Amino acid sequence: MAKGRRPAGALETEVLAALWAATEPMTPAQVQESLRAELAYTTVMTILTRLYEKGAVSRERVGRAYAYAAVLDQSGIAAAQMRALLDRGDDRTAVLARFVDGLSGDDERALVELVRRAGRQHPAGNGRPGAGESSG
Repeated sequence: MAKGRRPAGALETEVLAALWAATEPMTPAQVQESLRAELAYTTVMTILTRLYEKGAVSRERVGRAYAYAAVLDQSGIAAAQMRALLDRGDDRTAVLARFVDGLSGDDERALVELVRRAGRQHPAGNGRPGAGESSG
């Protein structure tokens, strides 16, 4: 990685942190100013657009620009990233198996409990988006 470059996803995290700290939606210029980093306006716009396309932020027209607000908290962002990674795999079952194999005992018990609760709320997958669907 070149000197001064941020790790992948770091800019998105910084932009989201600015939106989480805000009391109202922010324009790209406001986000750029709040970051106090030497980021080009177009870079901030690109990040906000990507976050919007991922469903992490909402936007509303304010004059000629958009104002953005975070719609997912940190847990929601992590879950969305996990789903995106799962969607990129050729074999969803294999990806999930590797994920579960790497869990600690406490995390595995938490996951089992969450799956059990989800099954109770959505018997046989009814009403759950993607339930029972194959990815390929």
